[in-house]
Amino acid sequence: MDFEKLLEESVKIHGHLCAGQVLGVRLAMYGLGLIGITDPKGVDRKKIIVYVEIDRCATDAIQSVTGCSLGKRTMKFADYGKMAATFLNLETGKAVRIIAREDSREAAKGYFPDIKDKYAAQLEAYKIMPESVLFDTMEVLIAIQPEDMPGRPLKRVQCVLCNEFVQDNRDVEINGRIICKTCHFGGYFTKISEKLKV
Repeated sequence: MDFEKLLEESVKIHGHLCAGQVLGVRLAMYGLGLIGITDPKGVDRKKIIVYVEIDRCATDAIQSVTGCSLGKRTMKFADYGKMAATFLNLETGKAVRIIAREDSREAAKGYFPDIKDKYAAQLEAYKIMPESVLFDTMEVLIAIQPEDMPGRPLKRVQCVLCNEFVQDNRDVEINGRIICKTCHFGGYFTKISEKLKV
């Protein structure tokens, strides 16, 4: 994989070049290599799932490099607020979690001491810093559930309270009644009206 081409493609998708884009491209390339994926958008496209732990610039880069996405169900979002991602080879079961090292921000200054803007220095340094300085890596096990796999939904049910449909075991059963998580736990929104009539 050609780093410069992958970075260029990532920037087109994300909209601008930043240190997070560089870090995300490097992280994705490293993760794919560690799990034995060489052609993530071609012959290996059905062999990979990526879990991202942050909704920041690097996630766009990871999606760009791997071809994984939420819509394809090959990217999973774990909202942990950590600059980390886990790469899973579905064929072999091998999985690695890669975490961006916090001290790499400070280390970046030493690579380009003449660049006074710390973000510009990080951007350039992240292009050349060794993976061992940028990332911590751990081998992990992932027990992926059938309902989390790519493909058609395994189950589709209707909530008895709001009548909305829920797929892939994201419902809750209470006393034999199917309830969506929004009705049971509350959601990210507060309803202020019923259906809009436009």
